[in-house]
Amino acid sequence: MKQKKSILIVDDHPLFREGLKSMLERDSRFEVTGEAGTGHEGLMKARQLKPDMVLIDISLPDISGINLTYDVRKALPKVYIIIVSMHSKIDYIAEAFQAGATGYVSKDSASDRLLQGLETVSKGDYFMDSSVSHKVIEKLIKSPVKEAKISDGDYSSLTPREQEVMRMLAEGAFPKELASRLFISPKTVENHRANIMKKLGLRGTMELVRYAARIGLIDVDLWKE
Repeated sequence: MKQKKSILIVDDHPLFREGLKSMLERDSRFEVTGEAGTGHEGLMKARQLKPDMVLIDISLPDISGINLTYDVRKALPKVYIIIVSMHSKIDYIAEAFQAGATGYVSKDSASDRLLQGLETVSKGDYFMDSSVSHKVIEKLIKSPVKEAKISDGDYSSLTPREQEVMRMLAEGAFPKELASRLFISPKTVENHRANIMKKLGLRGTMELVRYAARIGLIDVDLWKE
C-alpha cells in the first residue's frame, strides 16, 4: 500500500480550510497533517511537520503567500507548493512560480481541479488550471523578477485584508459576492470599503478603479479560465 502524501494547508479562512480537509480526507492518496491561519504559523508548521505538499493562499493576514512560498521553499527545497488563490492576475502567477510554487489553482475551481493539481505536481510536473502552458511557466521562472509596480504610499497604509478587498472590488466583485468568497459578512465588507475610501481619499467605485489601474494593481488583461 502506497504511503499517503502529507499536506499542510495555510489559509486564514477556517471554513475554506475545513472544506479542503473534507475533500482531501475522501481521497486515499492524501492526508492533511497540519493547518495554519497565518504565514508565520505556516512556516513554523512546515519546518516542524516537513509535509510533502503545502497549499498556500496569497492573501494572508501577516505576510504575502508569495513571500511564504519563498520561505517554505528555502526551508524545504523538495516540498511541492500549490497556490490556492482568488487572484488571477499574471503578476501574481509569475511571482508565485518564481518564488518556488509548482502549481496554481483558483479558489473558484479548487473543488474540481485541486486533486488533479496535487496528483500532477507530485509527479514532478507543474500544474496550472488556466490556459497558461508548461512552456509559459518555464519562461516565467527563468525571467528576472520584476520590481513591484505598487509603490504608492497611501496604498501601503492599507492592511493586508483591506488590500485584498480593494483589489477584488477594483476587479469588479460585488460586495455581497465578495463577502461570500472571503467568508465574511456584507457589513464587514462595507466597513473595509469605507476604510479604504477614507485612507485613499476616494469618492466612489470609479475613482477606486482608476486609482487601482494607475498604481498597477489591476490591468485590462486578467488571466481567466
